[in-house]
Amino acid sequence: MSSNQPPKKSLRSSGGSSNNGRNNNSASQTVKFARRTSSGRYVNLSKEDIDMSADSSSGDYMNYTVHIPPTPDNQPMDSSSVAMKAEEQYVSNSLFTGGFNSVTRAHLMDKVIDSEVSHPQMAGAKGSACCVPACDGKVMKDERGADVIPCECRDCFLDAQKETGLCPGCKEPYKIGEYEDDADYSNGGALQSLPGPNGSERDPNNMSVMKRNQNGEFDHNRWLFETKGTYGVGNAYWPQDDMYGDDGSDGRQGGLMDLSEKPWKPLSRQTPIASSILSPYRYIYIHIYIYIYRGPSMLLILIRFVVLGFFLHWRIMNPNEDAVWLWLMSVICEIWFAFSWLLDQIPKLTPCNRSTDLDALHEKFDRPSPSNPTGRSDLPGCDIFVSTADPEKEPPLVTANTILSILAVDYPVEKLACYISDDGGALLTFEAMAEAASFADLWVPFCRKHNIEPRNPETYFSLKVDPTKNKSRPDFVKDRRRVKREYDEFKVRINGLPDSIRRRSDAFNAREEMKMMKHMKETGVDPSEPLKVVKATWMADGTHWPGTWAAASSQHAKGDHTGILQVMLKPPSPDPLMGSGDDKIIDFSEVDTRLPMFVYMSREKRPGYDHNKKAGAMNALVRSSAILSNGPFILNLDCDHYFYNCKAVREGMCFMMDRGGEDICYIQFPQRFEGIDPSDRYANHNTVFFDGNMRALDGVQGPFYVGTGCMFRRFALYGFEPPQVEKTKDNSNQNQNAATDTSSNASEMQPLNPGDLDPNLDVSQLPKRFGNSTMLSESIAVAEYHGRPLADHPAVKYGRPPGALRAPREPLDAMTVAEAVSVISCWYEDKTEWGDRVGWIYGSVTEDVVTGYRMHNRGWRSVYCITKRDAFRGSAPINLTDRLHQVLRWATGSVEIFFSKNNAFLAGRKLKFLQRLGYLNVGIYPFTSIFLVVYCFLPALSLLSGFFIVQALNIAFLVYLLAITVCLILLAILEVRWAGVGLEEWWRNEQFWLIAGTSAHLAAVVQGLLKVIAGIEISFTLTSKSASEDNDDIYADLYLVKWTSLMLPPIIIGMVNIISIVVAFMRTIFATIPQWNRFIGGAFFSLWVLVHLYPFAKGLMGRRRKTPTIVYVWSGLIAITLSLLWMAISPPAGGGAGGGNFQFP
Repeated sequence: MSSNQPPKKSLRSSGGSSNNGRNNNSASQTVKFARRTSSGRYVNLSKEDIDMSADSSSGDYMNYTVHIPPTPDNQPMDSSSVAMKAEEQYVSNSLFTGGFNSVTRAHLMDKVIDSEVSHPQMAGAKGSACCVPACDGKVMKDERGADVIPCECRDCFLDAQKETGLCPGCKEPYKIGEYEDDADYSNGGALQSLPGPNGSERDPNNMSVMKRNQNGEFDHNRWLFETKGTYGVGNAYWPQDDMYGDDGSDGRQGGLMDLSEKPWKPLSRQTPIASSILSPYRYIYIHIYIYIYRGPSMLLILIRFVVLGFFLHWRIMNPNEDAVWLWLMSVICEIWFAFSWLLDQIPKLTPCNRSTDLDALHEKFDRPSPSNPTGRSDLPGCDIFVSTADPEKEPPLVTANTILSILAVDYPVEKLACYISDDGGALLTFEAMAEAASFADLWVPFCRKHNIEPRNPETYFSLKVDPTKNKSRPDFVKDRRRVKREYDEFKVRINGLPDSIRRRSDAFNAREEMKMMKHMKETGVDPSEPLKVVKATWMADGTHWPGTWAAASSQHAKGDHTGILQVMLKPPSPDPLMGSGDDKIIDFSEVDTRLPMFVYMSREKRPGYDHNKKAGAMNALVRSSAILSNGPFILNLDCDHYFYNCKAVREGMCFMMDRGGEDICYIQFPQRFEGIDPSDRYANHNTVFFDGNMRALDGVQGPFYVGTGCMFRRFALYGFEPPQVEKTKDNSNQNQNAATDTSSNASEMQPLNPGDLDPNLDVSQLPKRFGNSTMLSESIAVAEYHGRPLADHPAVKYGRPPGALRAPREPLDAMTVAEAVSVISCWYEDKTEWGDRVGWIYGSVTEDVVTGYRMHNRGWRSVYCITKRDAFRGSAPINLTDRLHQVLRWATGSVEIFFSKNNAFLAGRKLKFLQRLGYLNVGIYPFTSIFLVVYCFLPALSLLSGFFIVQALNIAFLVYLLAITVCLILLAILEVRWAGVGLEEWWRNEQFWLIAGTSAHLAAVVQGLLKVIAGIEISFTLTSKSASEDNDDIYADLYLVKWTSLMLPPIIIGMVNIISIVVAFMRTIFATIPQWNRFIGGAFFSLWVLVHLYPFAKGLMGRRRKTPTIVYVWSGLIAITLSLLWMAISPPAGGGAGGGNFQFP
C-alpha cells in the first residue's frame, strides 16, 4: 500500500437489497463516484479528488450504480475478504504435521519445490515481499495472484489489527467493509439482476459481455452504451416479475424459462437387453429361477437341463468297475463343476444397459435462469481420492499424470477436490505432486481451451492419431507445441527429483556435520569421537522432511512418522476467473484458469499399530476430506488409473441426482486397461467379468465394488441404511411443534438431525462410532443433505430444493486444517467403528468386495455405468508372475470372505436372492481349484493306467457329451451377444481360468485356510507398475520370466499330460490288441488341458533365446521323477528281455 493512494472507504449501498420490488423510478438509485483499481476493485473518491485529477476526462472515472453485478473484470470480494484471504493464504503455504501425543504444527513454507511456482492457488507461489521491516513474509494475494491491500503478510496484518488497527506500511486505518459485498445466496442461490431501462423492451442489439477496449481491458463505456445500462450474462436479460406493469404478459419478454416451467426429464435410463437375445439365455435356467416363458427356446431348455440331469444320472448309475477310483474322482468333480457353473450363471438372468443424459443434467444444475443469472452450478461436491504407497513400485510420473487428469475434469471447479494419500510418507511423492500442481497451471486451461481428450498428458501426447482432428481454433497447433515442450521439461524435472533430493540432502547434511565439528572444536570435545549427525532428508525450503527419510531413523521411517497434510492448491473462488494472454506462454483470456482444491495427505504411522493397509488409508482420507471439503460423493482411483473421459463425474451424477437415486450407494465404472499385449495372453482386460457378470448384476441389486473407478455416496460409507421416506417424514413431523401445518414435501426437503439418520443411533454415541471429532460428526448431516436428488418433480419424495448448493464454500482456516490432521492420527480409530461398520471394512485383503457387500446388505443398491467413451483407464501387469500374484491376492481375499461373517449365507433379508448368489460365488470360486487340479490329472492317469472314466466309450456317453458341449457353445454365443464380448476374449478368459485355477487359486485356498485356522498372516507386495528396463519395447514385461512357486502345479500338470500321451501312444502301438478307444478318449482330454495351458507355456518360455535355465532344470527333474515313479508303481511284466527289473533301494 502506498501513501499516495486515496483513502480506503467502503462501497455500500444505501438501498441494501432493495432490488426486489424495485420500481421504475431511476432517481431513487444512489449514485457514487468510483475508480476501478488495477486489481479489479472499485474505490470511492470524493468530489475534490475527481476535480483535482488531470485525467478525469479520460474515462477512468464513471458514474456507477451502487450494485454492480460480476462482470469479466469485476470479481467482488466480501466485507471480511482481507482477513479470510490472509488466513487462507497462510493455510495453503503451511505444511501441517501432528499425531499421537504431539502438538499439531503449521510449518510456513515459502518454497515447496526448487522450480518456480506461479499459480496463485498453489503453496509457495511467487509474490511481493512484506513491507514491514525485518519481515521476510509475502504479501497476501487475490485469486488472480495480484497483491491485495494491506501491503503486508498475514502475520503482520493480524498483529496490526490487534494492536493499533493501522497498516504498518502506510499507517492508515483498516476498514472492515472495504470491498463490495458478495452476492447474497441466502434466498436459494438467486443473484439479483438489475432492472431494465424505464419502460423499455429488451434491446435485441445487446452484445456479449466480452467487450474489451484496445488495451484488452473491459470497456464499461461501450458496455453501458450498447446495453443501455443493463447488466446481465452474455446478451441475456431477465426482468423482474410484473416490472412492466400488468399487461397480461408473463413479464419475461424473451427471458429464459425457470426450471419449474420446463418439462421434467430423467437424467438416466435403463434399457433392457433385446428379448431375442436374452430370452434364450433365461430359458436355460428356467427350472432354477421362476421365469415362465413360451417359445421355441423351450427346446434349448429341455435339451440343456434334461441332458445334464440324464448325464449325471447315467454317470452315477454306470460306474467303471475296472477303475472305481478313477470313476469316483471324475463324478465328484463333475458334480462340483455343475454346481459352481450354476452359481455363476444364475445371477445373470436380468442383465440391463443404462444410458445417461448429460444435456438434461446441464439444464437442471448449470444453466442460467432468472433465479441464477450467472449460472452457478447447483451440482453437489465430489472428493476424488488417489492412493499410493511406494514411489519405487508406483512411479511418481504415473501418479502425477493421474493427478493432472483429475484436476482437468469437466466439473464445476469449486465443487471438486482432489486428495492423494501417500502411505509411504516419501518426500519424492510430495515434491512430484507439487510439480504436478505447478504444471496444472498450464495444462488444465489448455485442456479447457481446446477440449482435449484424454486429459492425461502422457497418454495424450502418445496418441497415434492426428491431433488436429476436430480442432478449429487457429492457435491450437502453436499452443500444443508449447505445452508439449513444457510437458517434456516437466517429465525431466520429475525424473530428476530423486537425484535432486539426494544432492540437496547430502549438502545440508554436510553443512550440519561442519556445524557439529565446529561446535566440538569450540567446546573442546575429543575430535576422535564419531560425529552424531543424523542423515536427514531435506525439503526445498531447507527444513527436515517430517515423513520417511532415505536413511530411516526413529520417527522417520515407513512405519514410523508423523501425520502430514499440505493444501497444495487452496479452494478456488466461486466464480470463473478468466486468464490473460500477457503473463502466460498461451493466451487464456477466454478460459477459466481456476484449479480444483488439491491436498496431499500422509497419515501418521507408529510401531505397534495395525494401519490396515489400503483400507486404513482410504478411511483416513474420508475423515480428513469430511472436515476440509465434505463432498457428498467420493470417487476413488488407484494411482495408475486416470480419467480417460473428462465427463465421467457428470455421468455418475446423472444416476445419483436422478429420481430414486437417494438409495444408490455407489456407481461402479468398468475397469479398462491399456498397455496390454494385442493378444491379451493372460486375459488382463477381463471383459467377461466387467461386461458380462457386472452388467448382469446391475439388473439385480448392483455390481460389486472392485477397488477403483467407483463413486461412493459419503453417507453410505458412514454405515447408515438408505433413507426410508415415510419413516423419515414421520420422525421429522414429530420433531416439529406445528406438525399439522407442515406439509410432507417441506419436511422431506429439510436437513435431518443426527438422530433422524439412524433411529438406533444415540446422538451421545456418535464419538463411539465416528471418533471424537466434533467437526466430523457435524459434517455427516450436511453431506447427507447435499447428496440428495433435486426435488424438481412431485415423484421425487426425498430431495433438496433447487439452488441450495450455489452458495460458495467457507474458506479454510488453520483450526480446520489442524482438525483434519488430528483425524489422521494412528490412535483416532481406537474404540470406534471405523473399519467394522464405518468406511472401508478391515480384515480382508479384498476390502473392496467386503465394503460393497456391507452396503448391499443394508439395503443400498449400486449402479454399473458403462460410458460410450471409457471413463477411466489404467495399467495392468502383463507379466505372468505379476498376474498370478494379483490373482492370488484376489482369491485369498475370497477365501477369507467365505470363512468370515461376511459370507453371503449370513446376509440379512435386504440382500436380494440373486445378489446373494453372486456374493456366494465370490467366496466359493477359489475352492473349484481343488477339483480342477484333480480333473486335469485324470486324463493323464487314464492314459497311464489304461483305464478311462467310463467302462467304454458307448453311444450314450458320446451323445450326452455332444449335447452338453453344443449347449455350452450356444450359451457362450448368447452371452457374447448381449455382453458385447468377443469370442477371442471369451476364449482367453477360459484359458486363464484354468491357469489361475491350477496355480493361484489353489495357493489361495491353502493360504486362506492357514490364516483362518492357524492364524498365519499372509503378506502381499505391491504389483510393480514397470518391471522391465527395455524402453524400446512397450511389451517387454510380457517376456520377463520371474520364478515363483505358483508355477509348479501348472508345470507338473502339463508335463504329466505330455508324458502320459507319449507313453500311452507307444504302448497302444506295440500292444497285441490295441485299445484305441481308450487312448483317444484320454488323449482328447489331455489335449484339452494342454490347449488351455498354452499361454502359460508361452509365458514360461519368455522371449526367444532368453529362457531361464531353471525352466529346463525343473522340467527335466519333473520328467525323470515321474518316469521313475510310474515304473515303481507299474513295473513292466517279465523283464528277461530287458535285462532285469528296476527297483528302488
